[in-house]
Amino acid sequence: MWLKVIIVLLLAAIVVSLFSGALFLRDASSGGRLFNALSIRISLTVLVVLLIAWGLWSGQLQWGAPWLH
Repeated sequence: MWLKVIIVLLLAAIVVSLFSGALFLRDASSGGRLFNALSIRISLTVLVVLLIAWGLWSGQLQWGAPWLH
């Protein structure tokens, strides 16, 4: 259960990082902040993918599609 909560929180953080990067995009002098927002978003995405892979491998997450059963 905690794994799902952590994944949802990380996905929310990715969305926040996406919109903060969009706000930095308007200001031409904030190239460093834009790069930081991008690197944070990429790091969070890699972390989410690794958590999903680990959850599927450990059995904590399962496929829920009806056509897979």
